[in-house]
Amino acid sequence: MRVLLAEDDAALADVIARGLRREAMSVDIVRDGGTALAKARSIEYDVIVLDRDLPVLHGDAVCEALTGSGVLTRILMVTASAAIEERVEGLALGADDYLPKPFAMSELVARIRALGRRALRARPKVLSWGDVWLDPACRRAGRGSKELRLTNREFALLEQLMVEPGAALSAEALMERVWDDRLDPFSNIVRVTVLTLRRKLGDPAVIETVPRVGYRLA
Repeated sequence: MRVLLAEDDAALADVIARGLRREAMSVDIVRDGGTALAKARSIEYDVIVLDRDLPVLHGDAVCEALTGSGVLTRILMVTASAAIEERVEGLALGADDYLPKPFAMSELVARIRALGRRALRARPKVLSWGDVWLDPACRRAGRGSKELRLTNREFALLEQLMVEPGAALSAEALMERVWDDRLDPFSNIVRVTVLTLRRKLGDPAVIETVPRVGYRLA
């Protein structure tokens, strides 16, 4: 799952990003509303965590611009205000959910995952392909009765392939959805991660290479 985090408090943004990355999410951080709007229009995110009180362009304006232009990404608006009126205004602007600060990381993760399941099309809580299964909420995956020990990126890559079962995804698409904008675009990390994931999944092979295209579930 790829998340855009729009938060002008650098220390708080770093804490949130680290927490989300531990949950196998890729996170891009922006510090102002103008950059948030530009990023959201150029990259397909699953969820945008949008602080309401952003500099340059207010969070309200970002939310209105995105929902008004037909962007389908789910928006979770956050603010330091706990007033009911603020929540109602945020939802009226087009936000899909609203979370007052301070909040527990576990609640933020749960809300992001809930919005992610609603993005574009509904998806089952537990994904499956043959005897391979993956539970995004509990961050568990396995094959048959055997549970697998996956790194965050291995888990996220497998999740992305299972969300679009049978579809061939390019290395570039996987890099964009599983990693974030800190990654060197010339890195071979996708190929390396696929190799280690294949080894952990065992035989018969679950992930196959599609020549000149990318990877898909076999």
